Amino acid sequence: MKRRKFVQTASTAMGGGAAAGLLGNAGLGRESLAAADAAPGATGAPQQSSLRVNGARVNAHLAELAQFGKNPQGGVSRVAYSNADRDGREYTMGLIRAAELDVSIDTAGNIWGRRAGSLPGLKPIVFGSHIDSVPEGGNYDGHVGSLGAIEIAQRFAEAGVVTRHPLEVVVWQNEEGGLWGSHAATGALTAQELAQVSNSGKTIRDGIAFIGGDPARLESARRRRGDVTCYFELHIEQGGTLEKEKLDIGIVEGIVSIARWDVTVEGFANHAGTTAMADRHDALLSASRFVEAVNRIVTAEPGRQVGTVGRIQAFPGAPNVIPGRVQCSLELRDLDEPKIARIAAAIRAEADRIGERNGTKFTISKTSTDHKAALSDPAMRAHVGDAAKLLGLSTKLMPSGAGHDAQSLAKICPMAMIFIPSVGGISHAPTEYSTPGDIVNGINVLMHAVLGADAGFSQEAK
Repeated sequence: MKRRKFVQTASTAMGGGAAAGLLGNAGLGRESLAAADAAPGATGAPQQSSLRVNGARVNAHLAELAQFGKNPQGGVSRVAYSNADRDGREYTMGLIRAAELDVSIDTAGNIWGRRAGSLPGLKPIVFGSHIDSVPEGGNYDGHVGSLGAIEIAQRFAEAGVVTRHPLEVVVWQNEEGGLWGSHAATGALTAQELAQVSNSGKTIRDGIAFIGGDPARLESARRRRGDVTCYFELHIEQGGTLEKEKLDIGIVEGIVSIARWDVTVEGFANHAGTTAMADRHDALLSASRFVEAVNRIVTAEPGRQVGTVGRIQAFPGAPNVIPGRVQCSLELRDLDEPKIARIAAAIRAEADRIGERNGTKFTISKTSTDHKAALSDPAMRAHVGDAAKLLGLSTKLMPSGAGHDAQSLAKICPMAMIFIPSVGGISHAPTEYSTPGDIVNGINVLMHAVLGADAGFSQEAK
């Protein structure tokens, strides 16, 4: 049945009346509050199956985090390595300490909160996200997963839950600029990458030092296959599918491959008033036909692939000069990498035809910002599905069209991602919004997926 539920109980640390009042202030309806008050484990020491997070608290923490880098449009401009980012990180580390986790910053600048498990020798279960934003971004992208992970740790501490595996809550640095924190933790940053300039104006190297890392000792932040049991990441969908279909939870089957190219079109700059139309070698005309061709070729076959020309600039850029050169971008995304290669080849062939027709030349070169497709682990997806079923929430198996830190972690361990609805499908904008109820649903699913993985992987380790 495709219907949306809000499953929530108040924290055992709060009285029922006080909890209901705070949840009401968070914008939840009467039916949701009744379900919350009636849910098992609302009072007394909860069993793990009836354990729920404190929705009022985590939504309040999200509102507090939104003050760091708050912009006039109602969102945040908390770009990585800015003063707002550093202040937001300090606030977040305070929450991690309050959740009774041991806090540290690794040499790559990632924040870690750790708690020991009960069985010696088991590797940690890691879960978290990021708190940096795009310029003029929203208050939920990454933030829900990070503060949700901390809330889970706090509820475990309050309820006396001790997991078999060690737990590690992580806040990755500079996700929005290119997954730099998780990339450093699972791979190796080159000197060229460290020299890239971030949105803050600092290089990646200087930014890492600014937030407390040590770019000269990045190797010590490295995790390799076998170092981590598994990784979970909760995130807003950043699209409109769940809301349109009135579904509660997205179970991510994989994060798409992202392939990018720089495209240069060479024509001939000439006087716009004295050059006849038949004698022109207009680079912008060719680029315009290229943009149309990308859309036509990408949509020519069924599937979930997308293609975008998101940046374009004409030179010399004067109204009375025919453009002699155009630079633009090309990006293709899909879970199926062979399909991306096939579509890219078709686009290249069409670009050659456009160039020949218009007397221009296309040069298409691959960039270094590609991200390979990362499939989630079937057993990990099952833990997410079981958690949603326990909570009575509807689910959908779906791809992630956006890149996430889970993409990096998939290189070294089984991973899974959990999506919650984004109102209107809006993200990377001040109007980005997920409801308090959906946020709490997602965190509860994450919590029980972590518990399921803790039990499941413990059995495999015996």
